[in-house]
This record gives sequence, C-alpha cells and structure tokens, in this order.
Amino acid sequence: MRIHLTSVFVDDQDKALRFYTEVLGFVKKTEVPLGDYRWLTVVSPEQPDGVELLLEPDAHPAVGPYRSALAGDGIPVASFAVDDVHREYERLRGLGVRFTQEPTVMGPVTTAVLDDTCGNLIQLAQHG
Repeated sequence: MRIHLTSVFVDDQDKALRFYTEVLGFVKKTEVPLGDYRWLTVVSPEQPDGVELLLEPDAHPAVGPYRSALAGDGIPVASFAVDDVHREYERLRGLGVRFTQEPTVMGPVTTAVLDDTCGNLIQLAQHG
C-alpha cells in the first residue's frame, strides 16, 4: 500500500494552479472538467508518476471552519519535502510568498511555513 493522492482545499482552482506551478514549481498532471469545478492535480517534476496533489474546491460547508481553525492555530495542512529549507525560503520570499514561520530547526528536521494564498498554510521540511 502507498499514498497515491492527497488534497488541499483551495478557494480558487485557477489561482491555486498558478501558485502551485509557477511559484512552488509543481507541474500539472491531470485536469478533468466536472461541472463548475475540475479534477485538477499537480505533481513534483522530480516524480511525475509520484503522489498527486488534488487542488480541491473548498465548496463543502465544513471546509471554511476547518481551514480557519487550522490557520488560526498556525497548523499546516500539508508538508512538502525540500532539499534545503533556507534556500527555498529565500527563493520563495523573493517571489513574494508570505511565511508564517521562518526556517526553524526542530531536532532532525528544519521547517518553514508559508501561506499558499488559497486558504492554507503549507510546511516545507528538510530532513537531516
């Protein structure tokens, strides 16, 4: 058994696709129209057949309170592995990304937390 797909709820799929591809560097994998929305996934260019991230519309009524509570407490909804948190932090800040946590060493992991502009906090993590 392995993880095939996970998702983040987004307030605007077009805005999310731009952020996750043009800013974070993921690539679009799947786009299937489904009424008002799309089945829209991105993947790492380093693992095009790896885990897909679904940019899922936040239309369900439970999503707003859930995301607000997590963001209010500073809890990221996802964690993305990077080789060098400090380098990614500087690169993304240069692109105007807002961070809620600067690179911080937490035992064997260094993390930083960013705002994805779509309603979520995302953690970047460097192991080792």
